[in-house]
Amino acid sequence: MGEKTKKYRFSKIWLKNWKNFAQVEVNLQHRVILVGPNASGKSNFLDAFRFLRDLASPGGGLQEAIRRRGGVGTIRCLAARRDSEIEIGVVIESQENTRWEYELAFKQDPQRRVRLMKERVVREAQELLVRPDQDDNQDPERLTQTHLEQVNVNRDFREMVSFFASIRYLHIVPQLVREPDRSVGRFNDPFGGDFLEQVAKTPEKSRSARLRRIQEALKVAVPQLSAIELKRDERGTPHLRGKYEHWRPQGAWQTEDQFSDGTLRLLGLLWAVMEGGGPLLLEEPELSLHPEIVRYLPQMFARLQRRTGRQVIFSTHSSDLLQDEGIGLDEVFLLRPSPEGTKVEAAGSLDDVRDLLNGGLTLAEAIIPKTRPVRPEQLSLFGDS
Repeated sequence: MGEKTKKYRFSKIWLKNWKNFAQVEVNLQHRVILVGPNASGKSNFLDAFRFLRDLASPGGGLQEAIRRRGGVGTIRCLAARRDSEIEIGVVIESQENTRWEYELAFKQDPQRRVRLMKERVVREAQELLVRPDQDDNQDPERLTQTHLEQVNVNRDFREMVSFFASIRYLHIVPQLVREPDRSVGRFNDPFGGDFLEQVAKTPEKSRSARLRRIQEALKVAVPQLSAIELKRDERGTPHLRGKYEHWRPQGAWQTEDQFSDGTLRLLGLLWAVMEGGGPLLLEEPELSLHPEIVRYLPQMFARLQRRTGRQVIFSTHSSDLLQDEGIGLDEVFLLRPSPEGTKVEAAGSLDDVRDLLNGGLTLAEAIIPKTRPVRPEQLSLFGDS
């Protein structure tokens, strides 16, 4: 198999002083499920992968990736004290067992400039890059950029760069999909602004095959839906049309502006997982969906992953989603806030969770209570004083 056709996934990540996390190191599976209380850092954990994508993508790079996040001060963990250096490290592995490691550390100097403190690339235990190097020491301005973002120096590890650039974050906002001018000036919008344009640009044969599979899946959630297709209007704007069976003999067609939020979100999820590519990052995919549909999301992801090989990493608050008995304890991570930063623990490493499961409880019953806020009933008293 050629190098360009290899399917990679993240098998490990470690973070130091990254937002909520003072120190974290976890092994990752093909499917990763993040659970935790509000403000525990689920979105910030996903953002570490987005940061790598921003480093490697056109128009990105170290300075731009940090600017998009509001500067080093907003990235650095509040629990960081004297050691203010921020570090991200990952291991990626292919189905053919090719293994890469990437480490990056940076900090802000006294002049408030971002400086790279370490950059390291390893392939199959062989170091291809270790910085700062002699050239960096002679010209410190070089430390304002990673080698990851520079095509003139990343040739030896461009395969890894391409993988980082293929990471996709998706959190579809149905209102954006319905906007007539949603796609103007947007490209790979994580909130779905150009979602229908992406569907329209897919080669017709692939698009038709995916829409047929989506149609079959949507029939479970929307029994009246008998057909789905994509059409462009007279202005060239793409629209999805769905045919609904009801009391009219021929049924009726509706466009996406009449679809429910749940239908649009589920359609977007199905399309994203089926299109393959790099890791897919999702926040709370259960939003707007019926609990009975949510219960089958893990199985749906697993089936489509077997087809595409795409890694899916997502956060959830849903006990319905965790009812799936096919979820492994090494796929679920519990985020626990503390004064020293959020801890990230695999469900299988928690003795009390294993004991509860052995006692007959479901994974949802064992995990979700650990994510509940302390004394939420106090919210009912708000405004009494």
